[in-house]
Amino acid sequence: MIEIDCLGDMCPVPILKLKDAIKTASANQTIKLITDHSCVLENIKDILQKSHYTFYFDEVITGVWEIFVEIN
Repeated sequence: MIEIDCLGDMCPVPILKLKDAIKTASANQTIKLITDHSCVLENIKDILQKSHYTFYFDEVITGVWEIFVEIN
């Protein structure tokens, strides 16, 4: 699993980090991005909904989300 810590990062930094991770990820690998900004969550959800990647997210504590992207 590739883990990207984006705590404190605002857009577009998390999106750029995620795109870089997707480029380097191998098949059947999962990327976990951690953010504490709801706008980052919404922007990444919008981007991933237009892609072929499977993703899900969880609010692990109030105001902190983990976004999981599965590379097929």
